[in-house]
Amino acid sequence: MSKTKYDAIIIGAGSVGVPLAMSLAARGLKALVLDKEASPGQGQNKCAIGGVRATHSDGSKIKAGLRSIEIFSTWKRKHGDDIGWIQGGYLFPVYTENDERVLRELLKVQKGFGLDIDWVGPERVEALVPGIAAKDLRGGTYSPGDGSASPLLSINAFYRRAVKLGAEFRFREAVTGIIVQGGAAAGVRTTGGEYWARFVVNAAGAEAAEVSAMAGIEVPVKPDCHEAGVTEPAARFFEPMVVDIRPGEKSKNYYFYQNHEGPVIFCLTPQPPVWGRDRRSTSDFLPEVSRRMVSLYPALANLKVRRTWRGLYPMTPDGFPVVDFPEAVKGYVLAVGMCGQGFMLGPGLGEALAAHMAGAAGEEDRAILAGFGLGRSFSGQEKLK
Repeated sequence: MSKTKYDAIIIGAGSVGVPLAMSLAARGLKALVLDKEASPGQGQNKCAIGGVRATHSDGSKIKAGLRSIEIFSTWKRKHGDDIGWIQGGYLFPVYTENDERVLRELLKVQKGFGLDIDWVGPERVEALVPGIAAKDLRGGTYSPGDGSASPLLSINAFYRRAVKLGAEFRFREAVTGIIVQGGAAAGVRTTGGEYWARFVVNAAGAEAAEVSAMAGIEVPVKPDCHEAGVTEPAARFFEPMVVDIRPGEKSKNYYFYQNHEGPVIFCLTPQPPVWGRDRRSTSDFLPEVSRRMVSLYPALANLKVRRTWRGLYPMTPDGFPVVDFPEAVKGYVLAVGMCGQGFMLGPGLGEALAAHMAGAAGEEDRAILAGFGLGRSFSGQEKLK
């Protein structure tokens, strides 16, 4: 049984927990990360496809995304690790009048929060993605600062940096309880013992609701199932992440890009949502997504699919994360409900949370967390989930 007192205990060594530990350690705080798996990133992080964008419809997410992009894009120069970063941008091609109206309206919000994004005409879309379907193409929005990185390379680079800075990690150790004393989180119980800290952070991904119940705090997070796939490698033939927001027969939208090694990685948002924890691949996914992708971009037709997989999106009712310090339990911190965007938001949120926990939050740190409170109505909707 440990007698060590930590500044923070983080439950979950994934897309949020690992960069948070790194940011805390960089500020001189003593952090312990606990995970039931054998190594970092073995939950939903390993299912991420690698997109990193600040192109959202809300100021807090835009600011968190911009902070993350700064970390991803400068990582190799600052720390030497190649994490597969490519700044290919995000492209939302538009084929309907309604979609054009929605995205043009969003531009006002996005630009207002400092996002480098603009409407581009059909010619520019076709130059960015040579051979994209031209019939009814009206143009689209393009944000050149967005990009992609390898989830595997990134999580391990963040982990090594966190350890180097002094963060501790204990794997194969499941949390069985959160210790609450006098209305404050004081530590956790695990299969290996008890640990004590000033802060206990729930960064448990798809298991966030169950973990939060240990502290007596209800969070509206439940997982739904999304499938993804990867093709064989090919010579580079387009740069941006392409996001088609038009609904299909069995899907809401889909998106794909060519990563740093050449394969095309793709994902689809099922409609209606598939709630639960079933991680088995289905026979429906590949026919639906391939039909849609080839219709939009015929150049993909001859690529062979290497494999598919299924991961969990920890969803909230409005599509925004819950990142907060609940008043009901002092010292308990929520970093949950990333809605499938933990990989892209995690580094930025980690820095903002670490600043708050160190008592050194600046204006931007406060702005990042402002829209993610547990006490909100959850009545709105993220328009670019």
